[in-house]
Amino acid sequence: MIEMRTHCRRILLAAAVAASSAGMAWAQPAPPAPAPQPASAPTPGDATPAKPRAELTAETMYRLLVGDVALQRGDFVVAARAYLEVARDTGDAALARRATEIGLATRQRAIALEAARQWEKVEPDAERPRQLVKALSASGGSVEALAGGGATKAEVERALAAAAASPEALAAAFLELNRLFAHETDKAAAFRTVSDLAQPYPNVAEAQFAVALAGYASGLTELSIVTASRVAIDRALAQKPGWERAVLLKSEILNAESPDVAAAYLQSYLQGNPGSRSAAGALAQIYVGQKRYAEARAVFEALWTTDKGNRDVQFGLAVLAMQGKDWKTAEALFEDLDRADYGETGVVETYLAQIAEETGRYQLAFDRYLAVPDSERGWLARLRAAAMLGKLDRVAEAKRYLADLPAVTQEQRIQVRQAEAQLLRDAGDVAGAFAVLEKGLTEHPDDPDLLYDSAMVAEKLDRLDVVEARLTRLIEQKPDSAQALNSLGYTLVDRTPRVAEGFALIERAHKLSPKDPFILDSMGWALFRLGRLDAAEDYLRRAYAERPDPEIAAHLGEVLWVKGERDRAREVWQSQLGATPESTVLVETMRRLMPASTPGAR
Repeated sequence: MIEMRTHCRRILLAAAVAASSAGMAWAQPAPPAPAPQPASAPTPGDATPAKPRAELTAETMYRLLVGDVALQRGDFVVAARAYLEVARDTGDAALARRATEIGLATRQRAIALEAARQWEKVEPDAERPRQLVKALSASGGSVEALAGGGATKAEVERALAAAAASPEALAAAFLELNRLFAHETDKAAAFRTVSDLAQPYPNVAEAQFAVALAGYASGLTELSIVTASRVAIDRALAQKPGWERAVLLKSEILNAESPDVAAAYLQSYLQGNPGSRSAAGALAQIYVGQKRYAEARAVFEALWTTDKGNRDVQFGLAVLAMQGKDWKTAEALFEDLDRADYGETGVVETYLAQIAEETGRYQLAFDRYLAVPDSERGWLARLRAAAMLGKLDRVAEAKRYLADLPAVTQEQRIQVRQAEAQLLRDAGDVAGAFAVLEKGLTEHPDDPDLLYDSAMVAEKLDRLDVVEARLTRLIEQKPDSAQALNSLGYTLVDRTPRVAEGFALIERAHKLSPKDPFILDSMGWALFRLGRLDAAEDYLRRAYAERPDPEIAAHLGEVLWVKGERDRAREVWQSQLGATPESTVLVETMRRLMPASTPGAR
């Protein structure tokens, strides 16, 4: 039986507690002390970012990474904007609060107002966001003050004309200009408006920057906008050579079309500006996006060599060492950061706990998870500690431990049920895990997380009726859930004769998340079941290139085997078997198709 891909959806608990295996869940250290701020506004490092309740897609996690890396390198504008965008997409109040706090602490009034409005939208009964919206909405007539206020084009033109008496004021106005159009749904129209507003100021670098930024914000889906954005950013750099902020924007514009070109551009810039931490961080970020982790690490190592006292660089280096499974180096770096009391509450302690877990020192991992200070991160670490007891074959003790946890909120109570079910699954008690999730659904009917988890466990019990019912209910609640659509579609394709029906669901998921490797895998497998072998191979190769996963390897190899390309099939299987020898789906596929040469086959 081919396993149901529970990896198509990361359990939110694990994603929030530990860095993901894709290297995207970077935790945020506290930035340098900001300038004076409004009373009672916390600094960007004060709040622990909460995990979103929405599904953590690869795109969402990547955008969170953009915010994390920007915060690490002190680019608070990008950091606040990234958190705000994810908050809008996920409806997560904690991320909206975080964007607000960064905006306040670093005097980004416009972003703070946008974020406070989003915070108020998702928590309409909360007093704090209402107070902030009221305070920040007071308009003084400047471009910055107009942000978020629905200003007309004529009003903005007048504000720019008034600012033109001072070159510094005009430059600052253009740097704020794109904030005015953040709520505009037609980003191409916003680009055209910004271009019109900048036209009278061809020799103002910041005006050209504003045009390029508006083009980038449009998604760069129209060729004319791409061309205009490139011209504008080149003009900005011609007028202000070496302007780091423009360099970073140009790299983003280039990266949208070709990460390799963007990386080459930043490499060239760094040759002349070796001390630019922001450019180095941007280059490392591109490398991470390409899964070129060794090169990303080399960038941080170069920075570390020249500035051993830079804790932000040390933190980035430690995370990348973890990504490369260099546990010894990562542990030494994190232990030093821990002694220096670096970062937000519980960040370093959580990484140290994960290193102990990854290296099989489960008792140490248990102790380290318990040592994470009280906070949301601390709560999630307590849940992870139960899994360590399970790995130590102390399942009964782990169940008692979970039962004694002080779960106060409904979300925490649901998380305890999820943790207990996962504990039992890991111990091989699938029926017990299903019973726990059933109890959870009795207590919290129609909770999306419990519906999904119970469907995944029901598949293991061959309860396909339950799988379909739960996932169908989840899709009714969340019709744009790519993961739920993909999971139901894959189940129908893989476990029933209803292949065409399943393929239609997977196609819907693919339209919602076209780059997700597991959805690409489902597309390939469905096409294989439909007899479209060449198209199946294409999707599976794309999926495997993005994510060398044993189940994807099993599928790709089977397609090649059926096409008669058996040497290539064996090559794919053997390569992945060396990396994941414990994969049952891969071994079973090999045993079924070439039993005589399968390791351990009888």
